Amino acid sequence: MIKHLAVPVLMVATLCFMSTSACSGEEHRGTGEAGTVSELVKDATVPIDQAIKTALEAAPGTVVEAELEKKHDKTVWEVEVLGADGKMTEVPIDAETGTVIDMETKHDKKETH
Repeated sequence: MIKHLAVPVLMVATLCFMSTSACSGEEHRGTGEAGTVSELVKDATVPIDQAIKTALEAAPGTVVEAELEKKHDKTVWEVEVLGADGKMTEVPIDAETGTVIDMETKHDKKETH
């Protein structure tokens, strides 16, 4: 499964590193929490492919996004996985230790007209 996802996920990761506004939260746009892209990359000892593998072990499915973020003073790989049940799960991976921090299932918000 990782072979098929490696190119799209690496493209997403590359875009995140090249353009902080495309994939990063407010904390990386220069007005909030300290942390530039180069600092995030320097702090991440766990490579993206290992973070994806760990995330898929915790939440099987298809990886749709992976990005490097700063959360609560930690550098974290935020991996989003779409499960076979159609639910999206966010799996934050500690970018220094490679461990799963926690998991959160996103629920679809249905609009009513």
